[in-house]
Amino acid sequence: MDMEALWLTLRLALTTTAVLLVIALPLAWWIVSGRGLGRALVQAIVALPLVLPPTVLGFYLLVMMGPLTPMGRVLIRVVGHPLAFSFAGLLVGSVLYSLPFAVQPLVSGFSAVDAGYLEAAAGLGASPAQVFRTVTLPLSRRSLLTSAVLTFTHTVGEFGVVLMLGGNIPGATRTLSISLYDRVQEFDYAAANQTALLLVGVALVSLFVIYLLPGRPAARAERGELV
Repeated sequence: MDMEALWLTLRLALTTTAVLLVIALPLAWWIVSGRGLGRALVQAIVALPLVLPPTVLGFYLLVMMGPLTPMGRVLIRVVGHPLAFSFAGLLVGSVLYSLPFAVQPLVSGFSAVDAGYLEAAAGLGASPAQVFRTVTLPLSRRSLLTSAVLTFTHTVGEFGVVLMLGGNIPGATRTLSISLYDRVQEFDYAAANQTALLLVGVALVSLFVIYLLPGRPAARAERGELV
């Protein structure tokens, strides 16, 4: 087992999950709170990684972060080095690639909250932020857990995006999925089997946790949409 790859993968998955929860909570609430072409476009962009080949996303991010683009040059000035082939670059790619797995369960959960509760809280003088914090979030806690679990698991299993953005640098950008690929290329099937079994175990435990949740409508909607 490549322990460096294991710890790097865990670090990447945990950091990506934390960042995406901060982004996904307000984004999902904004999507649920209204209608229109703008929201439909945002939903389409959020869901794009579900149907887009990961190598395509990785390629465009690699180009954007490079020194030949205005954005890449700005990032180099701010950070001091190119984001490509670094942990920071992997994090950016992972956040974008796992975005739908964080947002969609929350959208389903927020949509399932009875509007009467929200109206009652607003009628008692609660601000929109207070309504969201004290009513919507507690009633959507299963959706929040689903979002976190799916995001973490999806990041652990990433391959195409991290390979395009990070290459294969031991201790810096080599994740478990890339380590598995390396072991197969080397015909070291015993080591490859250990890594593969670990990845299967993480995925199975994560899905078990999601399906173990009580089957209320919101939870069923999340599972039907994403699994």
